[in-house]
Amino acid sequence: MTAGKVKKAVFPVAGLGTRFLPATKAVPKEMMTVVDKPVIQYVVEEAIEAGIEHFVFVTGRNKGVIEDYFDIQYELEATLKARNKKTELNVLSSILPKAGSTSFTRQQEPLGLGHAVWCARDIVGHEPFALLLPDMIMKSEVSCLKGMVDLYEVSGGNVIAVEECAPELAHRYGIVAPGEKIGEGFRITGMVEKPPQGTQPSNFFINGRYILQPEIFEILSTQESGAGNEIQLTDGMLKLLKQQNFTAYHYRGETYDTGAKDGFIMANVAFALDRPDIRGLVEADLKALISALK
Repeated sequence: MTAGKVKKAVFPVAGLGTRFLPATKAVPKEMMTVVDKPVIQYVVEEAIEAGIEHFVFVTGRNKGVIEDYFDIQYELEATLKARNKKTELNVLSSILPKAGSTSFTRQQEPLGLGHAVWCARDIVGHEPFALLLPDMIMKSEVSCLKGMVDLYEVSGGNVIAVEECAPELAHRYGIVAPGEKIGEGFRITGMVEKPPQGTQPSNFFINGRYILQPEIFEILSTQESGAGNEIQLTDGMLKLLKQQNFTAYHYRGETYDTGAKDGFIMANVAFALDRPDIRGLVEADLKALISALK
């Protein structure tokens, strides 16, 4: 098992986003905006806060706009400079990664999350890496991945972020079985994907953030298709669990699933209310809408 600092993060962004058609016919779901930033920007910022230095995007067809977003736009910047738009220029500068710190690789077929992770194997190499599902954006004082990295420095091995759900909803998620407490989490003794109601080992569900050791790539290279006829990451992690430690980081912030319409809307509301420049207007409009429903 490889130990060491987590420097690279993988972002699987090849999904078709069918739940947001027709918008996602032309706009990747990761580029849909929460207030005034694309969803993918929130996730990248979480990785930056955790100390990630290299960002690996697993893309698909029609996702070139994501690569363009993390690049210089000369015409736009020239226009802003000519108009003395310093605030806007500073915003563009703040989101621009360092040269050479982003990599893009293709998942040529939609064969599942496990396959998407495997597609990043040559870029990640033989070192631990973070995996962030871009649909899930987090809101907390300390970012979810930062808390995971802090726990990883104590626990080593593999770390998965979990949250608590109502027991009757556990059948909707990947659920972990808890063991001994470690720091802000606990050892994982088992995992099950969408257990039948009443059979779940706990109500701790996996929320889309992982720190994994590179041995997962070898397992995924021969992983058979599972649920949905896709190569499932959970199946690969279950095999790795027999060889290495897995620790759960108990995340206690807010999570918004922007891949679902209700989660996307609630993310916009929550992050808008966090913005001093627009909070007053948004709050007033929300109160008026709610009042009209009564």
